Amino acid sequence: MDLLQIDIYENEIFERSPELLSMLLIDRTLSSENCQVNIFWATNNYANFGDGYQYSDQITLEAITGKNGDVIKPRAVKSLEMQQQRSREMAEVFTPSWICNKQNNLIDNAWFGRENVFNVEIDNPDGSHSWIPTEGKIVFPEGKTWHDYINENRLEITCGEAPYLVSRYDSVTGKPIPIERRIGLLDRKLRVVGENAQTSSEWLKAAQSAYMSVYGYEWQGDNLVLARESLLYTFIDYYKAKFGKKPQLKSLQYIASII
Repeated sequence: MDLLQIDIYENEIFERSPELLSMLLIDRTLSSENCQVNIFWATNNYANFGDGYQYSDQITLEAITGKNGDVIKPRAVKSLEMQQQRSREMAEVFTPSWICNKQNNLIDNAWFGRENVFNVEIDNPDGSHSWIPTEGKIVFPEGKTWHDYINENRLEITCGEAPYLVSRYDSVTGKPIPIERRIGLLDRKLRVVGENAQTSSEWLKAAQSAYMSVYGYEWQGDNLVLARESLLYTFIDYYKAKFGKKPQLKSLQYIASII
């Protein structure tokens, strides 16, 4: 398996729209209407690259595009030595998708008042774990609607690459996950949006609401970039699955502003 297929290349986003990638780098806690401040690296793992890559340096377009387009990589693609170093120094531990699924299911079990809403968990005799997605349209309990579900607030704390929010790949093994098998909290909301919204405008409005209701907190800048990119590409994946084409740039820019 080629783990590189799970990496989102910053050059691809930059070629589509430099503004789009720039929006994903904004630190919205420090930026103002007249001054953009970017998120900073918050790690020494890139210090050997020199100026612009030190712990307190902001992450700039120049630092992650062009010849530097493969500087930031998902954990599964990083060297084992770097993975171990980040675990020692920053207590960085990533969670396999089957555990993310089990814990996300507990949230939905409580909200829906029943089990096996989005998938059925499988615990195999050999100790491996998986799940089978449920078929058909999600049925909502009396007194609750699909709009209620997509507007429910959800937070992943110390989110890393945000595997509890979106699951384009298993963050431990690096194995890509097909859209119909995804288990993230936002994935579930977007499945519901796709099952209920018919037109592009209705889908976009509902998807935007779903994005506004999920949050992730992360300290290390490279992880935060990866998480934001995954949320952007998840939007593209679900829109394309619904309508057979990629969303317009203005739709991507609006989602990026939410992210």
